[in-house]
Amino acid sequence: MINHNAHKICNLAAIFIGCFFMLSCENDVNAVKELGAKTTSIEEGIQIESYLSNEGKISAKLTAPLLLRYQGDSARKAEFPKSLHVDFFDDSLKLESKLDAKYGRYLENDRKVYLRDSVVVFNLKGDTLFCKELYWDQGTEQFFTDKEVTLVQTYPYKQKGKYANGFTSNQNLTNIVFFTVLPGSYAVLPDSVLSK
Repeated sequence: MINHNAHKICNLAAIFIGCFFMLSCENDVNAVKELGAKTTSIEEGIQIESYLSNEGKISAKLTAPLLLRYQGDSARKAEFPKSLHVDFFDDSLKLESKLDAKYGRYLENDRKVYLRDSVVVFNLKGDTLFCKELYWDQGTEQFFTDKEVTLVQTYPYKQKGKYANGFTSNQNLTNIVFFTVLPGSYAVLPDSVLSK
């Protein structure tokens, strides 16, 4: 009789324990989804000074008041939400051009910098490029955009007049190719072209 009651008690206990586990395994669907979601950590830097290199040679010096570096996703990036300034150098570390923008984002995997909001690039001769949006390719050391640009030249004399939709150029603005020149634009040709 004792064994029979003990067997009933064991069965009853097993049923209660089974119900307990069934109830305790019930999860909120959103809580489960959050467990599988990737979290992106953000590192913050203030008063940044960074040197960029290309094939072991310093090609640029970047300064910015704020850097936000995003980790944890496949497209690692650094963001400069409060402006940035870049000095570009040639192979002998001689300054050749400067850049200012109110916003920048560096895509580390692509080695490209996206710039927007009052982007200004100028070389040591004083030729100055204005645009709303611009890319800089660190590998090729080229600027490019498909947006509207304005170029103000100082050589052979100060003038304003090249407007275009899109361009590409080396980082010292000496080899500029415009995609679509807008009406009312003009260019100044060197004397050697006029003498032919």
